[in-house]
Amino acid sequence: MSDDPIDRSELAPRFWEHKALTDLGPKEWEALCDGCGKCCLNKLEDEETGHVELTCVACRLFDDSTCRCAQYDIRHQFVPECIVLKPSNIDSHAYWMPQTCAYRLLWEGKPLYDWHPLISGTPDTVHSAGVSMRNATVPEFEVHEDDWEDHIIEEPT
Repeated sequence: MSDDPIDRSELAPRFWEHKALTDLGPKEWEALCDGCGKCCLNKLEDEETGHVELTCVACRLFDDSTCRCAQYDIRHQFVPECIVLKPSNIDSHAYWMPQTCAYRLLWEGKPLYDWHPLISGTPDTVHSAGVSMRNATVPEFEVHEDDWEDHIIEEPT
């Protein structure tokens, strides 16, 4: 039994293939989340090149056993800088999303991976494919920001 909080029922089949990201409704938008947890990782951006590296240093609200934010609905009370990705800001934020993220893939005109819950029919495939951050992070309060560089991770391809 999955602990997936995203309701993917009653969605049109493969809706993402015939609708622009900016035309998705709220339920469709949320359904694109694969539950990998990588958006909750602290990232390092090279100011000169704009290149973004993921670290395994997770936001203080990230629960790496579920790959979910422990306080999703009220996260801005604790983490004001948390970015809410939405159709209206995808153009300015997609570049820092993980390379395997559905939002980024679709924004780049690429297909979803077979392990994505919308393709596989189950949210567990993101974990079995080795793409998620389940049980693979370090809480940010345990690592000084100056040491995040020592925690850079490679994304699976």
